Amino acid sequence: MALWLSIALGSMFLGPLAHGHALEPGYLELREIDQHLFAVVWKKPAVAGKPMPIDARLPVNCDPRAVGQLDWDGNAYYSRWTTTCEGGLAGGEISIAGLDQTSTDVLVRVDFANGVNTTQRLTPTSTTFVIPAQPDRLEVVRTYFAFGVEHILMGIDHLLFVFALLLLVEGTRRLIATVTAFTVAHSITLAGATLGWVHIPGPPTEAVIALSIAFVAAEIIHGRQGHPGLTARYPWIVAFTFGLLHGFGFASALTQVGLPQTEVPMALLFFNVGVEAGQLLFIAAVLATMWLLRQVARRVKLPRLQVASAAPAYVIGSLAVFWVIERTAAFFV
Repeated sequence: MALWLSIALGSMFLGPLAHGHALEPGYLELREIDQHLFAVVWKKPAVAGKPMPIDARLPVNCDPRAVGQLDWDGNAYYSRWTTTCEGGLAGGEISIAGLDQTSTDVLVRVDFANGVNTTQRLTPTSTTFVIPAQPDRLEVVRTYFAFGVEHILMGIDHLLFVFALLLLVEGTRRLIATVTAFTVAHSITLAGATLGWVHIPGPPTEAVIALSIAFVAAEIIHGRQGHPGLTARYPWIVAFTFGLLHGFGFASALTQVGLPQTEVPMALLFFNVGVEAGQLLFIAAVLATMWLLRQVARRVKLPRLQVASAAPAYVIGSLAVFWVIERTAAFFV
């Protein structure tokens, strides 16, 4: 059973192995710096080393509407320019040309000089939206909840850590306590980092997150060899400690998008709720898959596969060590 589980794990995670994260969403920001004058930031994800073939289209009363020169920052392509929108942006339509031909999303944020903000998530099936004069609270809830779910389900390293905990922890009560500790911990640092109360540089955090996965993978292997370690004895303590680090990872994604100033608590809350919902969906899917594989193994009588019970841990550990090396090397580039 464990051999088949490791094969399934490898097929899930080897595709995006190079970076540990799936494709980041596009991002468009318009910030009012004077009456009807807006500073524009447009971020395009990279695909095969080139800008994704999507383009932002500002409302027709904005001049210029076109994207300026693109610059590579090591993660994505950025363009920055200013535009004058006579009459303001309220009621104007923003669209993303070519988005319907992709599988990514674009987060659009509009900041007005009076402190009113609005954020919208555009998708391949919904590529345009009309800028409201006042933000819709329900739209804030919907946008940040969806972003939270999407971020955790596309964050391969975070999912690997949770998966490793599922393999290591035995017993329903211990598993609930461990997952709860992880949730509480990353909720604390997510809120603190997003609100600017605490800050840790992104690259070291990402490297240590990868190291946390390698640590738990090693604990699984030691346990299979009859030498249970710290995580097996006190899984909730380890989950809480590393959960604090993973919270900084979640916060880095949310910081890129920003929070609407008039709805900060609402947006932060529902991003976190979205992260937890996505995490619970993943846990449910993994537990269901493990149960199904056990049933199959029992029916076809494959006891010899038990010798490979540590195989998933070796897959997890190999990916994690690769990320540690890659992310540490990035410090010197």
